[in-house]
Amino acid sequence: MTGDRPTAGPRPVTADEPGDDSLAETFWAVARRLRRLSKDALAPWDVTPGQSRALGVLARNGDMRPGALSEQLRIAPRSATEVVDDLEERGLVERAPDPADRRATLVRVTARGREVADGIRAARAAEAEEFFRGLDAGDRAELARILGSLRD
Repeated sequence: MTGDRPTAGPRPVTADEPGDDSLAETFWAVARRLRRLSKDALAPWDVTPGQSRALGVLARNGDMRPGALSEQLRIAPRSATEVVDDLEERGLVERAPDPADRRATLVRVTARGREVADGIRAARAAEAEEFFRGLDAGDRAELARILGSLRD
């Protein structure tokens, strides 16, 4: 009977097991830790990571059409609309007519949105400094190079 035999092949490995030094598992453990720290850093502004990303893109790039914002964020246009709706409801962005095409709409950061974006940027910089404090300048440069090559 096949149901009584143990299954062949390696057993699943989790990141929590001692001695697991899989590069992928280590990477994901670091990513989870960074996600937790990021969520904590955003708490004072009561924004989600997605809202923070959108606010940051708008603060850096200026007024944008919602479609261009969705491309920058690499999310579906419908999702970008929901993010903009949430940010607009909180007074962090506003919609305005596009002077180049009156059928189109632009999304722009409000003064309050700029304050929040600046605060988030400062909190994330402090968070990153704390997170990477154990790495010297050479290790940081090497990590940035490696991560950049993986991202691209």
